[in-house]
Amino acid sequence: MSEYTEEEQRILAYLTDSVTRGERYVRSKTIADAIGLTAKQVGSRLPRLAEKSDDVDIEKWGRARSTTWRVTPQG
Repeated sequence: MSEYTEEEQRILAYLTDSVTRGERYVRSKTIADAIGLTAKQVGSRLPRLAEKSDDVDIEKWGRARSTTWRVTPQG
């Protein structure tokens, strides 16, 4: 199992909870506002989490005013 920083753990917890509630698309700013980080901090960690997360699949989905991430359950 990969080691996660405290910030990465908070992001993954948020994403796992979102997927459980049926949400599939999130923005870095939404995550940041919910867990007390900046959108830039979240956005810089999501690509790394996409590579090492065993809980959810994270995919860069779109970019309008801010990047949208598609999050789905692993498997």
